Amino acid sequence: MLRFELATQLLRLRTLIALLCLAAVPVVAGLSLASSAGHRNGDEAGLYGASPFSSLNHAMASLQFTGPLLLPIVVALLAATIASADRDWGVLRYLYVAPVTRGRLLGAKLAATAVATGAAVLSVLVGGLAAGTFLFGWHPFHVIGAADLTAGAAALRALSAIGYTLLCMLAMAAIAFVLGLLLPRGVEALATGIGFVVVASVVNGQGALHAVAVVLPVHYWQNWVGLFAPAGAAGLGLGAAVQAATIALCLAASWVVLRRRDPAA
Repeated sequence: MLRFELATQLLRLRTLIALLCLAAVPVVAGLSLASSAGHRNGDEAGLYGASPFSSLNHAMASLQFTGPLLLPIVVALLAATIASADRDWGVLRYLYVAPVTRGRLLGAKLAATAVATGAAVLSVLVGGLAAGTFLFGWHPFHVIGAADLTAGAAALRALSAIGYTLLCMLAMAAIAFVLGLLLPRGVEALATGIGFVVVASVVNGQGALHAVAVVLPVHYWQNWVGLFAPAGAAGLGLGAAVQAATIALCLAASWVVLRRRDPAA
């Protein structure tokens, strides 16, 4: 089942185009900063300001740039499609009467969703590293307002940032996956997932709605950026806990949907 899901979903033209678009964003951004190689990006601070200093700087800046909106939209597209494709194609009822248990079907779809989410995050990183290496070279990680990081420290912080971002995107994938099971068509699940990201981002930007924002997983998606700031990161533990709770809740809801009702109905 997993092989079937991966073959039918990850190799679809729409999926490949979405992943290529993610990889292209760091390339286009790098080309626009090529003249600033080795220097600060204007008056920008943080990862954006240090992006032209090295390949890894550019990759982390690309991850920060795509993380709030573009990356979760692509993840929602992939997850909603995996969850709803069998129903949209009209073959879900046939899978139910075939020797495929609902638990096995759910497990294969969840595994495929996790692989697709990892591929989306990896696309941004590969594009950022490739463009950064070609345009800016491989140099020590530069931190504005602090000393350059050693190779070991930079690698450890980069791996922590990637792992945290992957966990956040898995939470977004879980939300879109449940929507793909619940709603009649995949396009409706995708639209709802995108709407969730946009509305949650707006709520997160409103100080008066802070009490609402803190219960949304979107609120914690950019906490990893502090790993590369002189002051250090804060809230990573809480953010990871919120993402894990979101994933657990969505997994339970997915099981209930496939166990208690027929999504094809």
